[in-house]
Amino acid sequence: MRSGYRSVMSVRPSGEQVEIRSGAHVATVVEVGGGIRAYDVDGRSVLHPYDVDAMVDAAHGAVLVPWPNRLADGTYRFAGRDHQLALTEPARHNAIHGLLRWRPFRVSERDPDRVVMTTRLFPMTGYPFALQVDVEYSVAEDGLVVTTSATNIGEEACPYGCGQHPYLSPGNGLIDDCTLILPAATRLLTGDRQLPAGQEPVDGTPFDFRSPRALGDLEVDHAFADLLRGSDGRATVELHGTDGRTARLWQDESYPLIQVFTADALAPDRRRRGLGVEPMSCPPDGFNSGEHLIVLEPGESVQHRWGATLA
Repeated sequence: MRSGYRSVMSVRPSGEQVEIRSGAHVATVVEVGGGIRAYDVDGRSVLHPYDVDAMVDAAHGAVLVPWPNRLADGTYRFAGRDHQLALTEPARHNAIHGLLRWRPFRVSERDPDRVVMTTRLFPMTGYPFALQVDVEYSVAEDGLVVTTSATNIGEEACPYGCGQHPYLSPGNGLIDDCTLILPAATRLLTGDRQLPAGQEPVDGTPFDFRSPRALGDLEVDHAFADLLRGSDGRATVELHGTDGRTARLWQDESYPLIQVFTADALAPDRRRRGLGVEPMSCPPDGFNSGEHLIVLEPGESVQHRWGATLA
């Protein structure tokens, strides 16, 4: 070893890999961003993964806190003060997907079939508030359940939104060959910067997947609202693969919207190999519109829950 240098163990781009399992259900949760890298049942992907030695691409499995989707110009006004966030989507002059995507989480609780990933968001330029965020992942014979809890640990109220960015897997091949069920009656329209520009009913449009329909080569990168829910309060998206299996993702009533993304902007070997299905507590630019915006008072907590399984 040369003088002045020391040996350092190399680390994976997504940090520590935490595997949980129950029977045939296996999920891998990561240190970087506290997200989920993979979820399989009997070796068949339910959530489209990224490689263990690769940096996460296109927010695969990422936790989107304290806002999902985009904020126009990275600016917003809250409690009489103006705030400016870093533009993490510079080409469109937006701040995107919150502040936790590249922050390390630690394991705060762990069992063979369950793990809780925890981090603290300290006050910073653009978001001068303090949060503790705990993301619990558990697997059982009926599938994966993800519960995100946030607590305002600061001394003043703060704006808050929550989401996550999993991709449903078609199994082998492309999502083009799959049949989709998307239980949503309304599509949020966007402009070139993917910011809100109104809404329209899905009736009579190519985006009506309330009944099973082939996805084909349709390009989608939109939020959907007016979700149709079962008696349990869950809205469930289904992606039927050519192997006869169905990857399902459900979200509870704490998530009133869902973003669907056909992954057309990914690298050629990753393009359209998973369908982004993103539960969201508020729409794009929610800090500015105030729509579904959560205001957490000091000491107050909120929970959001979604899950996935293979049928």
